[in-house]
Amino acid sequence: MNLKKLAAMAAVVLIVATPATPAFAVSKEIIELQTQVQDLADRIAHMQQSFDEQMGVMRSLVTQSTDNVNKLSQATQTMQTTLQQQSTDSQSKVDQVSGQIQTLNDSLDELKARLEKTSKQLSDIATEQQNMLQQPANCAAPTGAPASPGAPPAAGPSGEPNGGSAGAPSAAIQAPPADVLYNNALRDYNAARYDLALAQFQDYIKYYATTDLAGNAQYYIADIEYHSGNYEAAVADYDKVLEAFPGGNKAAAAQLKKGYSLLELGRKDAGVRELNSLVQRYPHSIEATQARERLRKLGATTPHPAPTHKAQ
Repeated sequence: MNLKKLAAMAAVVLIVATPATPAFAVSKEIIELQTQVQDLADRIAHMQQSFDEQMGVMRSLVTQSTDNVNKLSQATQTMQTTLQQQSTDSQSKVDQVSGQIQTLNDSLDELKARLEKTSKQLSDIATEQQNMLQQPANCAAPTGAPASPGAPPAAGPSGEPNGGSAGAPSAAIQAPPADVLYNNALRDYNAARYDLALAQFQDYIKYYATTDLAGNAQYYIADIEYHSGNYEAAVADYDKVLEAFPGGNKAAAAQLKKGYSLLELGRKDAGVRELNSLVQRYPHSIEATQARERLRKLGATTPHPAPTHKAQ
């Protein structure tokens, strides 16, 4: 029941309660009372109007506040989505840059190997030319002269050297040149032909285990196992990279992937230790950035770089 109805009912009650008397007998007090009742009714009506206006303002404020809250909530959700997308994009870019740097390192290693091979060939040619220049002009031995020490025996009638057996075994099959074998393996790896790449990298380790690219070949063997989901074998082969080629350009990448492999195997503590070790050993590398991001997602503590001490 609103205020207007209440005022009207009060006026009716007052009129009914007034005794029926002739118009000339209406006292001055009754007239004043009626005037007061009317004034009260007017005030109640004014209060009702003011209350309605204030309620309208309150409803408007509540509506505006609700709209602002909804807009703020929507903006917050949009910001969270944007931040998550940016984080995903940043991680993707870091991975992409890491892969590009690894490819550049491979190219540099390959170029270095080729330069070393060319330098060796030039050195051999120079040595051969020097030996040819140092030979005496009359280098041919006179007829009937005994052969010089160390010279190969004369050929027999059949064309075989004297003392040689006609049924000698043929020479062993030679492996492809190191650069050809490595380039073919790397091409198959980049094309996701992992079976072919694995066999060729294994051949490279078999025949050229002491070359500069042997550490890279061992890393790619482990990486193929990682992509194939064979994490146990991947951990063992990443360890070979870290143990046999600790100064190679794949050491940081091998330790990072070893940590990932341990996490995939459910060995979280070991994986976290490996990633923390990577951050401490290579704090400014791209692999360290990836390790920190993975540790952050795992809720693990990232170690601070060891402080450098000035010499006294």
